[in-house]
Amino acid sequence: MFQDATPMIPVVDVLDAARWFKTHLGFEAVVAAEHHAYLKRDKAAIRLHRLNPDYDVDDPRCQETLYLDVDDVDEVYAAFKVQLDALPDGFFRSPFDRVYGQREFHVIYQNLLIFVGMPAQKDAK
Repeated sequence: MFQDATPMIPVVDVLDAARWFKTHLGFEAVVAAEHHAYLKRDKAAIRLHRLNPDYDVDDPRCQETLYLDVDDVDEVYAAFKVQLDALPDGFFRSPFDRVYGQREFHVIYQNLLIFVGMPAQKDAK
């Protein structure tokens, strides 16, 4: 019986990425080592693994994407707004409604684009 599926995210520095996910999105490391980490927050889980040294994270073809479904986008954003505001310009986008019916905010860590989202309210602007 299948229980769950967790994304495997390639990163340059696993321990740095684990700290970033804790600081900016509240994930806790269940396991964190040089080559692999398993992070959890509520019912969500992700795994980080160290990239092959030949992997060029600056190559646009190497961009990774992660979508995190949440109960309340604005609440999560508000909880981490100070940390998100400290990121370089262009590394996050405040919550907004998408034409495909989701309310999201976006944040970037290295070559990883993270969508944090939920269904948009019908009466939202």
